[in-house]
Amino acid sequence: MAPFGKLRENWLRPFFFFGNNLLSLIGGALTTASAATLIGFWVVAFFGHGGSGNPYVGIIFDLCLPGLFVLGLILIPIGMWLRRRHLKVTGQLPTQYPQIDLRDPRFRHGLDIVLIATVINFIIVGTGSYRAVAHMDTPNFCGQSCHVMAPEWAAYHVSSHQGVACTRCHIAEGIKGFVHAKVNGTRQLMQVAFHSYPTPIMAEEKLPPAEVTCLSCHNPNKFIGDKLLVKTSYADDEQNSMTRTLVLLHIGGRDQFGKLSGIHGAHLGRIEYIATDTTHQTIPWVSKINADGSTTEFVSSDAKEPMAGQKRVMDCIDCHNRAAHSFDTPEAALNKAMAAGSPNASLPFVRKEGLALIKADYSSQEDATSKITVGLENFYQSQYPAVWSGQREQIDQAAGTLVKLYGENVFPFMKVTWGTHPNNIGHNDYPGCFRCHDGSHTAKNEKSISNDCSLCHNLLAVDEANPKQLADLGMQ
Repeated sequence: MAPFGKLRENWLRPFFFFGNNLLSLIGGALTTASAATLIGFWVVAFFGHGGSGNPYVGIIFDLCLPGLFVLGLILIPIGMWLRRRHLKVTGQLPTQYPQIDLRDPRFRHGLDIVLIATVINFIIVGTGSYRAVAHMDTPNFCGQSCHVMAPEWAAYHVSSHQGVACTRCHIAEGIKGFVHAKVNGTRQLMQVAFHSYPTPIMAEEKLPPAEVTCLSCHNPNKFIGDKLLVKTSYADDEQNSMTRTLVLLHIGGRDQFGKLSGIHGAHLGRIEYIATDTTHQTIPWVSKINADGSTTEFVSSDAKEPMAGQKRVMDCIDCHNRAAHSFDTPEAALNKAMAAGSPNASLPFVRKEGLALIKADYSSQEDATSKITVGLENFYQSQYPAVWSGQREQIDQAAGTLVKLYGENVFPFMKVTWGTHPNNIGHNDYPGCFRCHDGSHTAKNEKSISNDCSLCHNLLAVDEANPKQLADLGMQ
């Protein structure tokens, strides 16, 4: 007998005969539908048209669909084994298996079941997968489906990027970015499943370069000019004395004549640096390509030779590192809240007491909610009974605001507290600009990276109760 004849007699005929049962037919339909969905997704992803970039899309296409595929494969032999056992017990096991013939009604009936079930399963699996991926592309999924993202989710809602989908900034376009996102997302899923995720979660080198994310919406070449920044602060005295600081920021850029100026203009040239820590707070080496094509290297006086570390081309994220997930210092958070009206500055010592309460250590956010509220109430009940009885509503509002400020910035279960995530804009709360502009980064020609404050901003008023400039502008 020819090899194909033996294959047909010994394998194909028994396979189709025993496989003609409901369980095996369902398994075949599941396997076919999931395989078709996977292949379709791979084709779309390969050609880059309409594929999702969400990092957690691997949950569907790396775990769920392959799981359905394997489940279908398992059901097929189980169904065949059960049918064979049943026929053997009832004495109906044939000595010769039927021919594979489309004219056989039973054979056609089995094929009809497989075909109909496959179509139905394909619609269900395909639609379910599409809806799941569409949901994964929403900020709600990224922020709420995974509890370890609670700090980032809270900060996202108070940022200027709260209307931007997470994938726009976290996933680079193209096949490389897509593959990296899937691998990284699957790894994160495993970390959450086995409780092996880091606390706190740091961005480190996980963000794509700005040229494939930030620059799809923003243009640093655009000439912005100057921007007036008004910072309101409150003192720790009984009156919560208010003062304002006025800073004229020279944002600059490239003007209509092609001239570079200001903060953006000074950094639009190609700059490389080496950082010795994952948060890029310590930068001992900087290199700048000058207009004539030459290169100037600046080395910190604290640097140790030989210089170790990977060179990084400076881009937007090196300063705007907390663009969508910015966490405040307790002082800045409370000052902004008081400037907005709550806590009300008419409450004596509310700034001092409020600051102490939100900076205290608590075991959880629930613990903080209770103790911050009770702590503020006890203070006014014992120290200012008249205020407690006359301004109870304002005290309750103040307590609610303090709880909210704590809840937006401190997450004990993730070991995120005030100052955990540095913000590199400016230099008041974190090194920021002074990582390079500290006067100690010097080139071989003894020229240093400038630390002249007026190049980036001018202080028009510093902690003044009633700055004249605001009155002149009609802003006071």
